[in-house]
Amino acid sequence: MAILYIVATPIGNLEDLSSRALRILKEVDLILCEDTRVTKKLLNYYNTKTKTLSYHQHSRLKKINYILDLLKKGKNLALVSDAGTPGISDPGNKLISAAMKQCNNLTIVPIPGPSAVTCVASISGFPMNKFLFLGFPPTKRKRKNFFKKVLESEYPVIFYESPYRILKTLNELRSMNYGLRMVVARELTKKFETIYRGKINEVIKKIKKEKIKGEFVVIVGR
Repeated sequence: MAILYIVATPIGNLEDLSSRALRILKEVDLILCEDTRVTKKLLNYYNTKTKTLSYHQHSRLKKINYILDLLKKGKNLALVSDAGTPGISDPGNKLISAAMKQCNNLTIVPIPGPSAVTCVASISGFPMNKFLFLGFPPTKRKRKNFFKKVLESEYPVIFYESPYRILKTLNELRSMNYGLRMVVARELTKKFETIYRGKINEVIKKIKKEKIKGEFVVIVGR
């Protein structure tokens, strides 16, 4: 019987890897990762020699079938993303779905840990007993509908954004509601971690004053 472990890895600070996650990464036959170079930095930090194989959103059917064949042969695999918990705004769920359909006697085990969503929610100061997570905004079509969902939600809304589009996104939101309160986090758990708080206009001014670098997580408060 094969096991597919879904392993959360650090979103920045490599010391955030749990001892259980480290043990699993050392014990499995193969680690599936978005970018082998990123994962190997983590493995080298912990002196782990487990082999890696790339699996990402552009992986072809041939690669997916190869992975499924390994599971069918009883190999134990670990799936990791470049940062955080797999299956959240990445192609992890696609593989999990295929494995559940095609692999008999497969056990899927979550190894919990870091996530940018829960990380920023924990320091937001907003009531987070209920919230809406929307992933990344569309880059072209349906952006207006995305922002409409953000503004109409009765709960705080969390979404991701890249450094290349963060100001564009915030300006679009500001044009629809000038009084929004928010928390914007950059480079979470890393050396230059920065948390911006306040009304949207204040946050935009703060971000403009600094070098825009690293992934962003945004919470629109209620």
